[in-house]
Amino acid sequence: MDDNSSKVPFVVPSCDSCDNPAVLEQAYSGRVLCNKHLAKSVRKKISKELRSQLPLEKGQHTTILVAVSGGKDSAVLLDVLVDLLGKRQDVTIVAGTVDEGIEGYRPPSIECAASLCERLGIEHHVVSYPELSFIEMDEVVRRLPLAIEKDNDAPRMACSYCGVFRRQGINHLAEQVKADVIALGHNLDDMAQTVLMNMVNADIERTLRLAPHTSTPVDGLSPRIVPLRWVPEQEVHLYALHRELPLHHEECPNARGALRWRHREMVAQMEADVPGTRHGLVRMADQVKALRDQVVELGGGETRPAPPEPCPRCGSPSSGAQCKACDMRDLLGVSF
Repeated sequence: MDDNSSKVPFVVPSCDSCDNPAVLEQAYSGRVLCNKHLAKSVRKKISKELRSQLPLEKGQHTTILVAVSGGKDSAVLLDVLVDLLGKRQDVTIVAGTVDEGIEGYRPPSIECAASLCERLGIEHHVVSYPELSFIEMDEVVRRLPLAIEKDNDAPRMACSYCGVFRRQGINHLAEQVKADVIALGHNLDDMAQTVLMNMVNADIERTLRLAPHTSTPVDGLSPRIVPLRWVPEQEVHLYALHRELPLHHEECPNARGALRWRHREMVAQMEADVPGTRHGLVRMADQVKALRDQVVELGGGETRPAPPEPCPRCGSPSSGAQCKACDMRDLLGVSF
């Protein structure tokens, strides 16, 4: 017979700011928080980053395009931005979604994004890949073997194509609504993964180009801001549930096997072993960018990247003979 009397009952710890049951222990800070104080912590981090990344000039109107996907990160970003800035007369917030054409995944997520925008009273724009003269991602996946057969150096993962096409979609939406700034929902985990990927590839240039772009805008492109960049993914999710935001919880079916997934697992393991690792990776990227600025200042040079030239085929900003999107169109056999 089992002796249940020897079992120790599980006790939910109390929030360190009140007596309510805690929902999260922040291993990197040592804090234990309930829903209310977690939400307060998340808002405080986002508010601080907004003040740093989004200087609002007196007497100047600012239009912010918030890239929303229907997922938790962009939902929390839009919800908090509306809460913090929605009543300002000198700020207009507009939401935009890029429809990549992934059957069974993108349609329900667009419904969630539209539902959130309706709830918050925010204008919502959607642009599809065919509208941008790209093929839908389901067709990209079908054509990938042919692209690789044509060029052995062609990207092998659908995410490589989707990332390039989606960036052009966001730029298109920003131009359509005349946005001064683009707000992206990259959380702390996303940022740390990107920094680690750049380190592994010895890609300092990509690290220097990481958002936020407040102090280093590129001519012809709306600067990106990333107000969630110090908020861990788990805290973003808990905040979204606390606020009962409409969310699409499914992962993109094409994401598994992508290089980012491996770095996602590595960052998660390092964070579990050494809490604060994610913060350290992002701080290191900030320090690299700051060092670049110091070197440039000592030399009296320019801190901003060289302005891109229009792609001769599609007119999109490009740093090469033609833009990356047109290179990928060629690989996939898409006419423009």
